[in-house]
Amino acid sequence: RPECQVWTGTLLLGTCLLYCARVSMPVCAAAMSQDFGWNKKEAGVVLSSFFWGYCLTQVVGGHLGDRIGGEKVILLSASAWGFITAATPLLSRLSSAHLAFMTFSRILTGLLQGVYFPALTSLLSQKVRESERAFTYSTVGAGSQFGTLVTGAVGSLLLDWYGWPSVFYFSGGLTLLWVCYVYRCLLGEKDLILALGVLAQGLPVSRHTKVPWRQLFRKPSVWAAIISQLSAACSFFVLLSWLPTFFKETFPSSKGWVFNVVPWLVAIPASLFSGLLSDRLINQGYRTITVRKFMQAMGLGLSSVFALCLGHTSSFCKSVVFASASIGLQTFNHSGISVNIQDLAPSCAGFLGGMAHHPVCLSPLEGAGVVGVCLGGYLIETTGSWTSVFDLVAAVSSLGLCTFLVFGKAQRVDLSPAHEDL
Repeated sequence: RPECQVWTGTLLLGTCLLYCARVSMPVCAAAMSQDFGWNKKEAGVVLSSFFWGYCLTQVVGGHLGDRIGGEKVILLSASAWGFITAATPLLSRLSSAHLAFMTFSRILTGLLQGVYFPALTSLLSQKVRESERAFTYSTVGAGSQFGTLVTGAVGSLLLDWYGWPSVFYFSGGLTLLWVCYVYRCLLGEKDLILALGVLAQGLPVSRHTKVPWRQLFRKPSVWAAIISQLSAACSFFVLLSWLPTFFKETFPSSKGWVFNVVPWLVAIPASLFSGLLSDRLINQGYRTITVRKFMQAMGLGLSSVFALCLGHTSSFCKSVVFASASIGLQTFNHSGISVNIQDLAPSCAGFLGGMAHHPVCLSPLEGAGVVGVCLGGYLIETTGSWTSVFDLVAAVSSLGLCTFLVFGKAQRVDLSPAHEDL
């Protein structure tokens, strides 16, 4: 139990720093656009370029997590993305081609961060009991909101006081300090040498080296999980990337620390509450799949209603409330579809989690990742209105929710013997 608590806190901090690095660009996008002369389409290219790399390492990250251990994959990738983030301002000074260098930097960051959540899913599915999965994942997942909160608060102050490069130095430097702590205190040198050796030689080190491809993808519940996950990710990434610019342009006299902090301050307790509620309902005898679907109804259904409201109000206070409600309710996805992937295939949850994230950045239908964020910039530039962006978020969320409500299950699909539906 003490070791579990230490690792939970460490991974919570790791997720926090992951998002500190990830949202540094959205927080600084307006200031960088002004310095470099970017229009909305060019800013959309830079913001969406993160997902060009992010989509390519999802399956690889999950599969490596299943083989060599998710904690090793996370540590190795964090050391690289921390360095790239801290070096981003230096890259902008190498040439006058700022757009190209910033796009390259974000692609590389996306490649390195793409392995994180699939590796985390693999780690938790192997180390955490089913009755505690929702709260553990929600606790660790709350780091995404906490990291966005930290960068929104501290980053906004650094942006005003020292300029946008200080935000990247801050988030990248903290990540490198976290890597040093994990390396010195939780993982030994032998563990990392073994992991690097496995990566170099391509040799399996675990018993579960074969993924039951056909068995997994014949199940409608697997496809429901993938579609619902990519819908949830699409909604989250579009809001994450464009909300700072939305508030900055719609309410130019407002304080950045308000709209960059309040939604994520609400999301942290919402994430923890959803995990506690989910585990409590299951322990009281409710069917696992019923609880998962209820959480998705909150995370995709009700959150999209508040997203729609964002496009139909001219009040700053109401906009902050609607944004906070939408972001806060989206954290219920941690106790819904994110844990459902571990319900379906705990023996290869990293691989399946990678598959669930992978289409996020490739599917034009869902408008996620590259397409969603870039399309957001195009819609704003051509229509001059933010309503269409929030309509897109609501449509994608509704599609994912309906699919999961109809086809979602919590029965294991990674084993040959039939198991009773949970």
